[in-house]
Amino acid sequence: MPLLSTLAGAAIGIVAPLIADRNRWKREDAKEALRLRLDVYTQYTTTVKVLGETLRALAKREHPSDVERALALREAFRESGIAIASERMWLIAPQPVVKASNNVFHCLRSIRDGYVDGTAAGSPEDRARWEARGKAAAEMRKLMREDLGVGPLTERHSPLLDDD
Repeated sequence: MPLLSTLAGAAIGIVAPLIADRNRWKREDAKEALRLRLDVYTQYTTTVKVLGETLRALAKREHPSDVERALALREAFRESGIAIASERMWLIAPQPVVKASNNVFHCLRSIRDGYVDGTAAGSPEDRARWEARGKAAAEMRKLMREDLGVGPLTERHSPLLDDD
């Protein structure tokens, strides 16, 4: 009997630290995954915001020709980093967040294409596109916050475009 209790004690003494180490590793892994998603979400939302401001500024600017305006808008979209940020979302984020971020991407592309086709900044058609982008972005942020374990926002992130 003493031999069995010694063996049982030794087994518990060996297994308990292994279980504790495994649990600690799981917690650290979960924290790191959360930090990574936060970084990806921050990059994406920042890129979306900056790209939107850039598209609007280009749409309001005078251009020598419609062709040069279209080139400037397409170049701004390419150079914004939205494609890289979007790919990171596709690799890291859960499906609902990916779907929501993709909706925002398509809204921005629709805004760009509208400006390329000659839609005037501040026109009713432009305002409708921006409102769709705002709603898509609000849904995306809501899902991101849920994924990160942060409570919901009680106010709108960006003002409506009434100031233009």
